[in-house]
Amino acid sequence: MTKLLRDVPLSVLDFASYSQGQTVADGLAFSRDLAIRAERMGYARYWLAEHHNAEGVGSAATAVLISHLAAETSRIRVGSGGIMLPNHSPYLVAEQFGTLGILYPDRIDLGLGRALGTDQQTARAVRGGRAGVGQDFGDMVQELAMWMAPPAPRQPVLAIPGAGVDVPIWILGSSTDSAALAARLGRPYAFAGHFSPAQMLPALALYRERFTPSDAHPKPYVMVAAGVVAAEDDARGEYLATSMYQRFAGVVQGIIAPLPAPVETMGWGGQVEQAVRGITREMIIGGPDTVARGLQDLLDRTDADELIISSDLFNHEDRVRSYEIVAEFAFQPA
Repeated sequence: MTKLLRDVPLSVLDFASYSQGQTVADGLAFSRDLAIRAERMGYARYWLAEHHNAEGVGSAATAVLISHLAAETSRIRVGSGGIMLPNHSPYLVAEQFGTLGILYPDRIDLGLGRALGTDQQTARAVRGGRAGVGQDFGDMVQELAMWMAPPAPRQPVLAIPGAGVDVPIWILGSSTDSAALAARLGRPYAFAGHFSPAQMLPALALYRERFTPSDAHPKPYVMVAAGVVAAEDDARGEYLATSMYQRFAGVVQGIIAPLPAPVETMGWGGQVEQAVRGITREMIIGGPDTVARGLQDLLDRTDADELIISSDLFNHEDRVRSYEIVAEFAFQPA
């Protein structure tokens, strides 16, 4: 039976973004406002991504920001999309998210990624001068799960808080490697379709094919991330999307900067345009009808159990309006 948009949860992926001419404080305030509004709109989760040394992104201290937004809301689940586990001690992550799970019961999610969330030089600073942690990501996930499990009899070291606190652990990824790990561990899987579209369908197929049932997750569960720019009409959507095109063009060229203002024409070409077109080929842009068709098509192709949307736009009100437009057609009763 075909899934319809109104049949699956929709969630928000946020970076605490701020635009050119704004500050980190602005980005944090925008996230607070969007989280409150997203809860009212009916979104299921609000996830924040860990990045470091990234101009325009304010979500580096992810657990701190999760606590702030959970305190400002009452129903929506708040979590990480994700914590880049190789940057951290699994034990300390267990303590942090155990604390969050106690403060906000049944509302916290822990999504884990294996990427650096930054460049190599910054990663060494994040890790206190260490180039790497010398531990396999899968082993780190299992260690973290052990610290958060109910303690064994006479266990000498406990994560306090953390041990026995119910915080769902997700595996995030953008490749078949992450899909294989999520399947082997029997964890729900969130795929970064908003920046890695080429690997999306192969990764989801592999995850479902190899999934090993676990006590918490007897069946595979897939969330797909999508870049969405919803506006009053297609022309307005395409105009607003040029901010994201410019940012991706900067990333391709090794430049990380706050979101630039939209432009009437990109004036680009060559390898940069080709690379950005590849990254954004699954981005869904346009007026309400166009975006509704695009999200339904994505759902049809992926059979996702949930979609998580990133609308990173120059003006905060345009960003909020993008989520409002999606909510207006997606949360309508049958």
